[in-house]
Amino acid sequence: MKKLFISFLIILLSQFSSGQVSGNVNYQNQYSEQKTININFPSQDGIMITVKGLANVKADSYTAIFSLTQIGKTTKEVNELINQRISQSLTEIKLKKDVVTFVDMISFVPVYEYEVEKKVFSRKTYNEVPIGFELKKNIHIKYSDPNQLNDFISILSNHEIYDLVRVDYVSNTLESIKKEMMNKAKLLIQEKTKNYEVILGETFTNAEKRITDDFIVNLPVEMYKSYEAYNNSYLNLKKTANVNQSNKSTTLYYQPVFNKEFDFIINPTILEPVIQVQYEIKIFINREKKQIPKTDKQFILITPNGDLKNLVVDTAKQKL
Repeated sequence: MKKLFISFLIILLSQFSSGQVSGNVNYQNQYSEQKTININFPSQDGIMITVKGLANVKADSYTAIFSLTQIGKTTKEVNELINQRISQSLTEIKLKKDVVTFVDMISFVPVYEYEVEKKVFSRKTYNEVPIGFELKKNIHIKYSDPNQLNDFISILSNHEIYDLVRVDYVSNTLESIKKEMMNKAKLLIQEKTKNYEVILGETFTNAEKRITDDFIVNLPVEMYKSYEAYNNSYLNLKKTANVNQSNKSTTLYYQPVFNKEFDFIINPTILEPVIQVQYEIKIFINREKKQIPKTDKQFILITPNGDLKNLVVDTAKQKL
């Protein structure tokens, strides 16, 4: 009985741990990518050879953009208030190592509200009247240490600046990475071409070829997804019953491009969000046999003495 209980416990724990590795994202079936190979048969006249590569590039620097809004009764008041918040924040931020800042003007507009005009024998009239001004600015912060972002958030929040618009990732090595990917793809496509030649017992040296290639760069800001992790309650209620739904927490997570469909990968292991560069090259090889042009007919005249003579005949005139 004890052995049976231990066996049951091991099975239960193994099922539980596999569920934990899967993650809560699978509650909503986020991963629906195709899991089987599906290739199209090459056309009768040609072969398409494809090589795809992926590079995970760590950023060299980052730019965080924070937005702030200030409202005041006069233009002077609104400018003084927002400049005070910005200058105090930037004074502390600039004490950090390798930090560059920039303030971007966004908008400066009047703010209106409705004033009710009451009349004795008619309906109320609502008139828009100016009550002040609204000024919006963005603070751009460039930094190289990703851990500094927490410090910036702490400093800015002390001055009522909470809106982190986005974080841009910048790499100075993208050009060299692209060249490396092209070189790797060139070697692989040559290897694939030789392999096809061996399999088919042919040579593609003199065959007609067409080639195309392209890059795609995916930034981390484009690669975030969301889901709601919860388990619904099922009750057998009447249609007239009032049900109050609770607000579900939405989770955001970084979802990089999967590395399972590529012929080569540069820096396959990633921990933090990275810039992902995809490269694909395609070569079409035309295997259609070239038709040998037909030559003009040759006429031979046999003389009475038995000699053979070649006759030159103008076939163009014969067609006419």
